Amino acid sequence: MAISNKISGKTRFEARLTQEEKSFFERAAAIGGYRSLTDFVIRSAVKQAEEIIQAQESILSSKRDAEIFFAIVFNAPAPNEKLKAAAQSFKADL
Repeated sequence: MAISNKISGKTRFEARLTQEEKSFFERAAAIGGYRSLTDFVIRSAVKQAEEIIQAQESILSSKRDAEIFFAIVFNAPAPNEKLKAAAQSFKADL
């Protein structure tokens, strides 16, 4: 649950953990050199969120690129005279 803090402009996030989970996270935070458990959790969550968002945006970009590519391939304009001349010139050089 996030509660606005009007003074600092920050919000609070609360989570219930088992003692084992808390100890596990505290151990990782200490090994990783984080200032606190909160710092570890926030930085880890930010990293994971960035990876998820980047993967999703990559998928959407790839899908959009594929749609554009196939739209052009399947709806290509007829070759103009310059293209026809270039193709004939190429064939003559073979």
